[in-house]
Amino acid sequence: MARDLHVKETSSDLPLWTADFRLFFAARTTSLLGDAMLPVAITAAVIRAGYGASGVGYALAALVAPFAALIIFGGVLSDRLGARRLMVVSDMARLCFQAVLALLFLLGTPQLWQILVLLALVGAGSAIFQPGVASITPRIAQDVQKANATLRISESVTGVIGPSLAGLLLVVSSPATVVALDALTYGISGACLLLLRSVPMGPDAREGASSFRSDLVEGWREFRARTWLWSVIVVFMLWQLAGAGPIMTLGNSTLVTDYGASTFGLVMSSLGVGSVVGGIIAIRLRPRYPLRAGALSMTLWALMPLGVALGLPAPLVAGCYAVSGVGSAFWIVMFHTSVQTHIPQDVLGRVHAYDAAGSLVMKPVGQAVAGPLAVVAGTVPLLWVSASMALVACALLLMIPAVRGLKRVERMER
Repeated sequence: MARDLHVKETSSDLPLWTADFRLFFAARTTSLLGDAMLPVAITAAVIRAGYGASGVGYALAALVAPFAALIIFGGVLSDRLGARRLMVVSDMARLCFQAVLALLFLLGTPQLWQILVLLALVGAGSAIFQPGVASITPRIAQDVQKANATLRISESVTGVIGPSLAGLLLVVSSPATVVALDALTYGISGACLLLLRSVPMGPDAREGASSFRSDLVEGWREFRARTWLWSVIVVFMLWQLAGAGPIMTLGNSTLVTDYGASTFGLVMSSLGVGSVVGGIIAIRLRPRYPLRAGALSMTLWALMPLGVALGLPAPLVAGCYAVSGVGSAFWIVMFHTSVQTHIPQDVLGRVHAYDAAGSLVMKPVGQAVAGPLAVVAGTVPLLWVSASMALVACALLLMIPAVRGLKRVERMER
């Protein structure tokens, strides 16, 4: 059984930019900027080292796979040891791992296995960092929705600026330099987190000692006990498999081959701009039923694969991506805010880890099978399937009473 929740509604006119939120915003922004730069830097470094496209694929997989595999354990550690402490440790560890990687590239040509091991360690560090983001946000912000929307805007902006900045740096410097600069972003993030005052370094007081396994089970029990939460994850597993997977693989490749690399960059920038607009809307629009409104906004995502499937002119495709960015950003803010305001603080890290793992697990599967399926069924039909899945996901979410009936609350009473 989930414990009883006591929530209260407060005014949305509460100050957001407190000293602690400014520090947390700086930590997240610098860290996200580094995350957006890293794939570009790694791709250039691996190709320059002579490992080709296969080496790039292995390197990017080594970065992502440990994150998906270990985030649940990161959630347990976050609740046991304290979110802020674990985030600082993660930042310092990733700083060291990437500094070593940069040094290897600077000194010569590292072995592929060395690159993969260090990137896997960076990915593992991200897995123990991420659950703390969900735990700390409601502690430092009276208005949790506004905080999430602001952080989403930052993520969208860095997602656009990061790859471009990495590309510009590669023109005037080496991949080793870009990897080293990316490593420094973790140092800045860790320093900002160390300066937080309203969040203790250690965990909340716990009633008696508990084992790692029992904490893991408790997190699963809390996750499973909330129909609205696990229902959303199940629906999004289906959407990641048949919706996001095809557009990431087939949509991106079609844009590059049919429209050119410059148009692809423009379209992806439009997606980032749309996400910024969606975050701004989420700051102002406060629906009584956030998941219901968020599900409806996700229908806009269908325009992304639809624009590519119809072969629209490049400006219209960019417009479709921008509108899709608005819808997906609004959904993300509504969902994250619902999780952070309805889940007790002492299990929030674990519950968030379960929902993040469930949301991610089918994405690489969808990306992997899209290519082979396109050979058999064709790219355009699969893009139509991708577009329709946004509508199917919305319909499924609205059919679940626990999802459409979940009411907005401002923050958890502690």
